[in-house]
Amino acid sequence: MMVAPAWIEAHCVIPDMTHQGDPFLLGSEQLLFVANHYDVKPKARFDPLAEFDLSRRQNPRASAFVYRRSQLVRSQKWGKSPLIGGMTCLEGVGPALFGGWAEGGEAYDCIEHGCGCGWGYEYETGEPMGRPWPTALIQITATTEDQADNTYDALRPMIELGPLAALIPKTGEEFLRLPNGGRVDKVTSKANSRLGQRVTFVPQDETGLWTASNGGHNLAKKQRQGLAGMGGRAMETTNAWSPADDSVAQRTYESPAKDINRDFRQPPSNLDFSSKRDRRKIFIFNYKGAPWVDVNDIEGQAAEMMEKDPADAERFFGNRIVAGDGAWLKDLAKWDAKALDGLDDRPAPIKVAPRTKLCLGMDGSDNEDFTGIRAETLDQHQFTPTYLDGRKTLWRPSEWNGRIPRAEVRSAFQSIATEFQVIRAYCDPQFWETEIDELAAEFGIKIFVKWPTNRPLPMFNALERYRTDVYNPDSRLTHDGDPEVRQHHQNAVMRMRAVTKNAEGQPVRQYILGKPEEHQKIDYTMSSVLAHEATLDALAAGEQAQEDPLYIYY
Repeated sequence: MMVAPAWIEAHCVIPDMTHQGDPFLLGSEQLLFVANHYDVKPKARFDPLAEFDLSRRQNPRASAFVYRRSQLVRSQKWGKSPLIGGMTCLEGVGPALFGGWAEGGEAYDCIEHGCGCGWGYEYETGEPMGRPWPTALIQITATTEDQADNTYDALRPMIELGPLAALIPKTGEEFLRLPNGGRVDKVTSKANSRLGQRVTFVPQDETGLWTASNGGHNLAKKQRQGLAGMGGRAMETTNAWSPADDSVAQRTYESPAKDINRDFRQPPSNLDFSSKRDRRKIFIFNYKGAPWVDVNDIEGQAAEMMEKDPADAERFFGNRIVAGDGAWLKDLAKWDAKALDGLDDRPAPIKVAPRTKLCLGMDGSDNEDFTGIRAETLDQHQFTPTYLDGRKTLWRPSEWNGRIPRAEVRSAFQSIATEFQVIRAYCDPQFWETEIDELAAEFGIKIFVKWPTNRPLPMFNALERYRTDVYNPDSRLTHDGDPEVRQHHQNAVMRMRAVTKNAEGQPVRQYILGKPEEHQKIDYTMSSVLAHEATLDALAAGEQAQEDPLYIYY
């Protein structure tokens, strides 16, 4: 609904600094975020009676929109708090709900909704129309009072200094009184009495800091329950988070749910944040949609932080999720450079054609970790195969009643072996001895091979070979840019095991891979390493790739 951002610009003002009181004009990225949040499903239907009889349709308000909730991840000082303020005003007294499709001649007239500013918006034929909430119940939320105040303090002058002052006259109290019994409250994780209350809109600020230990997980869950009962929606804003924290922001970003609008615009991965020249390029990229920000000021703050907290500096101002201490692939930019995904000027994606020769790697689990299959062609292009109706070969116990669906995994292997020419499949046998034996009996004992990952020396050698080929710009290894595989690669940390000597008599520190925290899975990393090991072993045994790789570029 384009009436939504238009209403914000007509009614909200800049809350502070030199241009205080001037119209709040959305930056290009802010405008895109608002437009996406209020994107309406093409087949949405408006039923006026549903406002009075919620049994007529489940979530009659929220169900009209493409997205149930939104997440915005941007650098510090980008302007997240004023944007929350503008959207809070809209949700409080503006056209935040779908009101049907314009047939010609319709308009949104403020005077009809108690606002005497004289503003109006003429709809084009076929455009989604907007309408206010009958009673808006909003909770501006953070884990601390100070953080909630940051947003609340930007909201109040937006109202007091602009045309909304007549419509929302009382802003000096602990909460804002809205028309028809509505209100805007500040809420933190400590306000247990307010958790689970009915709400129509919840801006959740700095969810990268919302963790289980500070009550953030419970706070997010309770508010979403309150929203579901009212057909309301939420928006998260945050800086990039630490992957070790298992924050609400991380869970939102990694959730497989399709009805979440995730807006996380990251700078090109080949830019090095430790380089001042590259850092400036990163800042220009990150603040392109925020022309009010002086990148020279940002550089000064970031450079000072780099002295003691380089990871925080890169997260806060570089808008990047940074690998933790002991990371196996410290330079993820080299992994990204191997991607054929069409991003950051990289080559276009490819689809591996049927009957192509390839090898597989599988790291399995039973009921805690994930189970994943990766494939690699003999010319060393690695990708995530699919089966049935395009399902990815990655299984999470949480999506299968707490256990890995063994029959589903076996069917996926059979589907892959039917579509392609599987030369070798290296499978970690822990928990999967029987299934691997059955597949070996069906397709050949030289094809489906048990490859235990708990052998320190063979595993160390496989990890080193794979990492060397990732880091070597001249190696043939490429991949499909699967973001979940990247996440697992980023999670992997080294666990030291023994010190041995290489062929030249030099000491070598052996390691295996581990998870920094239980929620930071690495199963796709292990599958990738096994697929690469199987491919190189097959080539060493005399297998040959097709002279003309069977790829379809798209």
